[in-house]
Amino acid sequence: MLADAPDVPEREELAQDLELAGFTCDNVERALDWLADLAGERDRPSLAETGARAMRVFAESELNHLPSECRGYLLTLERIGILSPQQREIVIERLLALDSAELDVDQLKWVILMVLSSQPGEELACARMEDLVFDLPEIPH
Repeated sequence: MLADAPDVPEREELAQDLELAGFTCDNVERALDWLADLAGERDRPSLAETGARAMRVFAESELNHLPSECRGYLLTLERIGILSPQQREIVIERLLALDSAELDVDQLKWVILMVLSSQPGEELACARMEDLVFDLPEIPH
């Protein structure tokens, strides 16, 4: 979606749109960097490709930043197959990059939806997450 270089026309156009919407230059740059980092996560090798099995232990900084409801929600989504362990890690990194003082499950849902929509081949997981974001009843699969 966005290239790493700040002189990409799509990046400049998006920056102008965000500034016209009332966002400050600093917030616009942080948002564009956040999106560029998210786009770069596609190249990370998956845990399945490396043959690793994962058990997630949260670091103290993550425990301080991510409320227990968010951590539980993440692990539940992984258990029911909406998130892979790799995607869970991307979501955690993106949440920490938000540098928000108060995170809640609604914000978490949107970040998860953005991560899933940036991942090729994750249309079903993305659709299931959209149902959760918009509080639509999920159809059993």
